[in-house]
Amino acid sequence: MAVYDVFNGDADGICALTQLRNAEPLESELVTGVKRDIKLLDNLLDKLPNNVSGKVALGGDDQVNVLDVSMDKNKPALLRILDSGAQVFYCDHHVAGDIPNASSLDALINTSPDICTSLLINGRLQGAYARWAVVGAFGDNLHRSASALAGSLNLSDIELKQLENLGIYINYNGYGASLDDLHFKPAELYTRVSQYDDPLRFLNDDRQTFQSLEHGYEEDMLRAAKAEQLRDTTHSAAFLLPDEKWARRVSGVYGNDLANQSPHRAHAVLTERPDGTYLVSVRAPLNNKTAADELCMEFPTGGGRKAAAGINALPANLLGQFLDRLDEIYT
Repeated sequence: MAVYDVFNGDADGICALTQLRNAEPLESELVTGVKRDIKLLDNLLDKLPNNVSGKVALGGDDQVNVLDVSMDKNKPALLRILDSGAQVFYCDHHVAGDIPNASSLDALINTSPDICTSLLINGRLQGAYARWAVVGAFGDNLHRSASALAGSLNLSDIELKQLENLGIYINYNGYGASLDDLHFKPAELYTRVSQYDDPLRFLNDDRQTFQSLEHGYEEDMLRAAKAEQLRDTTHSAAFLLPDEKWARRVSGVYGNDLANQSPHRAHAVLTERPDGTYLVSVRAPLNNKTAADELCMEFPTGGGRKAAAGINALPANLLGQFLDRLDEIYT
């Protein structure tokens, strides 16, 4: 029997799998990447040989777990894996499209804007590792949901702030155009944190990892505060970052910070790319968590969820159209 854990390289994906593997410790092959590497099931298929009939070399005893990865964006690869006979557990909160009707598929999908994969896994495990779910929810900028769950966990104000910061820093680490942009490769960071059933124990035992993330986050956010503003209206704001590693790392969490500061406005953070296109992170207003996915899917390489979405390569000639649509949708 082979087990493959396929997970997004952000806080939500890492914390979801950390809960799952603490509940069921076993050896698995990890398939992950930067946060925007969303077609991870294709990456899994690239690792696997085909059998003599051309099918993926998986069988009924093999298990594939997919966490915090859009089913809609991975449908062809998922269908090939299901056709092989492997058992698939799919847990996510992004747009799913039509969910395949297969007895070997256990799909736990909820696209509510106040839900993330870590919270879904917490429900499946009946709160066994709820503190990790709190970290994942904070990382996904779901402060209200994270605080609501934390209210039942007997945490001090200091401990709650520690979990919030940990979630933000793990999430920050996932952004980048490639693994070379990151402080820690997501698989390595997962391996470090998943040794602990309680994130507060991780913070106590592995201060070096936490402080590396904290230092990087604080330095990059200071640079981002000087970003050029492209749009500033009652309903939306957009900022431009340069084509540099620090900017690619900070784009998502900078967008979260802007959303928290002005919860009535939509925000976009655009990062220049070497080919002249823009990497785009969109945050819907916190008091109207809708339509970010619909907006981004209007443009090539766009996708995401209702509250937060992105475009991997926005053509420069569509920049004005994008900024206008950002404002129109939230007016």
